Amino acid sequence: MKPQPIARARHAEALRPVHRVFWMGLLAFAVLLVQAIAAQARPESLAPLAEQISPAVVNITTSTVVEGRTGPQGIVPEGSPFEDFFREFQDRNNDGNRPRRSSALGSGFVISEDGYVVTNNHVIEGADEILIEFFPGEGQPTERLPAEVVGTDPNTDIALLKVEADNPLRFVSFGDSDTARVGDWVIAMGNPLGQGFSVSAGIVSARNRALSGSYDDYIQTDAAINRGNSGGPLFNMSGDVIGVNTAILSPNGGSIGIGFSMASNVVTSVVDQLRQFGETRRGWLGVRIQDVTDDVAEAMGLERASGALITDVPDGPAKDAGLLAGDVILSFDGRDVSDTRGLVRQVGNTEVGKAVRVVVFREGNTQTVRVTLGRREDAEREVPAAMTAPEAIENEKSVLGLTLSVLNDELRSQLGLADSAEGLVVTEIDETSEAFEKGLRAGDLITEAGQQKLSTLAALDDRIEEARDAGRKSLLLLVRRDGDPRFVALGLEE
Repeated sequence: MKPQPIARARHAEALRPVHRVFWMGLLAFAVLLVQAIAAQARPESLAPLAEQISPAVVNITTSTVVEGRTGPQGIVPEGSPFEDFFREFQDRNNDGNRPRRSSALGSGFVISEDGYVVTNNHVIEGADEILIEFFPGEGQPTERLPAEVVGTDPNTDIALLKVEADNPLRFVSFGDSDTARVGDWVIAMGNPLGQGFSVSAGIVSARNRALSGSYDDYIQTDAAINRGNSGGPLFNMSGDVIGVNTAILSPNGGSIGIGFSMASNVVTSVVDQLRQFGETRRGWLGVRIQDVTDDVAEAMGLERASGALITDVPDGPAKDAGLLAGDVILSFDGRDVSDTRGLVRQVGNTEVGKAVRVVVFREGNTQTVRVTLGRREDAEREVPAAMTAPEAIENEKSVLGLTLSVLNDELRSQLGLADSAEGLVVTEIDETSEAFEKGLRAGDLITEAGQQKLSTLAALDDRIEEARDAGRKSLLLLVRRDGDPRFVALGLEE
């Protein structure tokens, strides 16, 4: 019986070459599979896709009449010894006061066979004449066609144009920009630097970029975008438009691989409204808001720093529905609110007149409020009187790096406040304090502490004591400056 293990060992030894061959074969198959997947992810040539979508891309030429100038401004500095020479030169050529026509170039794309064209607002803004040049191809117009402006939206820098053609036009469709991932391949098309139709390729470098507007949602790409590409489309590999090329970040005016395209899910909403109404009709909630920071969340007893904190509720839909300053909006119309930027976009993209459910955090609990949205474009906002720093007066108190005084008639007059205004005025501030670092300044009015009205120095002491008794590390203050409110959380460490 003892020879049995030896036989098994010899048998295993004999199988080793077979195992080796098997694993080598499996490895080779895996390598081939990865190569096949990579080949599918990145085609050998983008030419078939470019040929498919290019007929819908257009060049846009605009012209504007510019008033003539009375002197050599912009040619030589004022007072230069050459000033008289250039003035005489202009007069001899009768150019001094004669209006001239200035031209500009941009890009766009056709979104319907009946001639609707999307571009950037800044491409056609102020233009007296807009001409559309189509990609050369079968069935495409060979001459430039005049375009009429259907509507514009400066907030997202989008414009909708219309041309009249003899035959149906080739067009492209919008895709879902929310499905675009960082690293996905994209194609940018347009008329860079006036060189004519051009294609460049790259990837999605980043998502949800904000540049300057309330409704910004830019896709960042390293596909080459230059002047003249503005208004052109950014395509995914399915040939759908996922962005409108709008801006570049560059120290020299040329492409350095940082371009920005307004996401198609923003553009489609704007285009639909421009097409239907000739203007935008954005939803309006009627609140002033700020982001919830970690210290604000801790001061309010929130589990995490998310949502939008209401700082003021002027007359409007929110006030009519019962929303209050100090509420934190956690959900809007069934969607979670991450920050103020997200809420502004959600509200703006919601239909005017729609009744929505708004979930708020108030005094340690959540509540649902039903709000019927107004129209942002129709909202009237009053500009309050500017505040000026008051003179030092008696009955002051120094706390949390602030020197505070109770609001009285003299201060109300100096600050331009209503007779009914209440609170504590910041008369001085320690520039080394946390309060100064967080932006508080002399002349600010503190109207609430711990989300309770504040009208006396003793009340502030009570709020500080209550926060410490509750184990809070900071106190939430509602601060108003020039009529604009915001919440600030100040630490309570001794």
